[in-house]
Amino acid sequence: MTTTDFTAMTGLELMRWVQTERPTDVPSIGRLLGMRFDEVEHGRIVLSLDTRPDFANPLGSVHGGIAATLLDSAMGCAVHTTLPAGTGYTTLELKVNYIRSARTDGQTLTAEGTVIHAGRRTATAEGKVLDEQGKLIAHATTTCIILPPAG
Repeated sequence: MTTTDFTAMTGLELMRWVQTERPTDVPSIGRLLGMRFDEVEHGRIVLSLDTRPDFANPLGSVHGGIAATLLDSAMGCAVHTTLPAGTGYTTLELKVNYIRSARTDGQTLTAEGTVIHAGRRTATAEGKVLDEQGKLIAHATTTCIILPPAG
């Protein structure tokens, strides 16, 4: 297990650490689904994953929860990049619009999350998921509550 002190890092430093180190010993939803941090900037994150048969819904296409999780992760991590060390956040609201289905045959889905507003108590962000052909799979907005450092 890593001995890195995550609470000492700003949100941007932590996201860049995850992008660079690609830790496999830290349990996370990203590890479970095979997410990659492709781009990390202040207020913006790009994540991707390769679909697989385990992601199927009863109709055989990628379950909507996979797109929702990608969006929640991209938008939340984008918010995280704006936070100082020791400050947390959590999703308060998530609104997803599904546009088309995605295949489970290993295609890459890419999610981009961008912060719209980063305040002291709340932050908002928007996101989209695209397939390999650049077609929109889903788009979303989120509101996150900012959790001040304990103490």
